[in-house]
Amino acid sequence: MNLSQPSPRRGFLRRGVASSLGVTALTSLLRSQLEAADAAVGGGGKVRHSVCKWCYKGIPLETLCQAAKEIGLESIELLDPADFPTVQAHGLHCAMVSFPTIQGPGGVKIGPIPKGWNRLEHHDLLLQAYEPLMATSAAAGFKQVICFSGNREGMSDDQGLENCAIGLKRLMPKAEQLGVTLVMELLNSKVNHADYMCDHTAWGAALCERLGSTPHFKLLYDIYHMQIMEGDVIATIGKHHAHIAHYHTGGVPGRAEIDETQELNYPAIIRAIQATGYTGFLGQEFIPKREDKLASLKQAVSICTVT
Repeated sequence: MNLSQPSPRRGFLRRGVASSLGVTALTSLLRSQLEAADAAVGGGGKVRHSVCKWCYKGIPLETLCQAAKEIGLESIELLDPADFPTVQAHGLHCAMVSFPTIQGPGGVKIGPIPKGWNRLEHHDLLLQAYEPLMATSAAAGFKQVICFSGNREGMSDDQGLENCAIGLKRLMPKAEQLGVTLVMELLNSKVNHADYMCDHTAWGAALCERLGSTPHFKLLYDIYHMQIMEGDVIATIGKHHAHIAHYHTGGVPGRAEIDETQELNYPAIIRAIQATGYTGFLGQEFIPKREDKLASLKQAVSICTVT
């Protein structure tokens, strides 16, 4: 908060106490009163801006880094370790490291969205894949790594919840040692990821609680996906924010720009996130339709920069 910017509220506070207090005491009192006033109207932490690399496939990472700095982003995310030196050279963070992939029986890829932690037979392979990735990420200063439940494939949600907890408990000691958080993404199973298990916030929150609400396992609340799957975005964030480590955006319907062409009120959603005290990153994960993709990214950052 910038005390040098005048406002009617600040003017009122100054007039009431300026005559009886010295400059130092006045400044201290003003700060405490302004903080209390902000808290009373639901003021929260500053959301930091990030962008997902995969949405800009036609733009080299070097170019995206340069644009990100100009726009005011602090992070480019869903990166692999090979990308780390590039973002680091530009003084950028990676707010969410991408998932690892390891080959399973019959050449099946374990680790991507459909083949995750809800299968006991995947756990040994996932541990082999995640432990080195977590170590590499931690060494680079990147402390959040994405993971997935996997698809149901006929499995009940209760069984999947139990299986995920069994496997992730094996990984938590390593996560704690490295200071890394595993973050499971909530995805919709109606439009984009048919049969995906972690498709409701309540299921993800139950998994967090099954793991003892450890700070080393949380959820990635994708606003686009959860609007499609369950709606009630602001109330859901308010209810489950303690289990959420990261947020993604996207226009509904279509996952394009988050402007007036779609149904979500992003400034209101961002204010709701701020009201929880969240000070982490907001990852722009919409797929630009316009020819000038970076102009769309700049617009999205502006829409999500609220006070």
